[in-house]
Amino acid sequence: MSETPAPAAPRPQPRNPLHGVTLEAIVTALAGHYGWPRLSELVPIRCFTLDPSVGSSLKFLRKAPWAREKVESLYLFMLREQRREQQQQQQPQRQP
Repeated sequence: MSETPAPAAPRPQPRNPLHGVTLEAIVTALAGHYGWPRLSELVPIRCFTLDPSVGSSLKFLRKAPWAREKVESLYLFMLREQRREQQQQQQPQRQP
């Protein structure tokens, strides 16, 4: 009788900004940042336009990899935008 090997431990992904972030957290953050109307313009899918909710969005996004990819890309863009705004606020104002 042969034993099946144990699955390899997941490799740490320190440079992957999506590592450890759930799809629910992504959708919630995007809806909070942009609001459902703007989110439906940026990613035009029905679950964002018709009676939007986190639950219906998760159900659809788990079945549609192409849509999930767009949502994840928008989330990464939002993070970069927020980081850029933070850096600008932290820089001392230059005197002319």
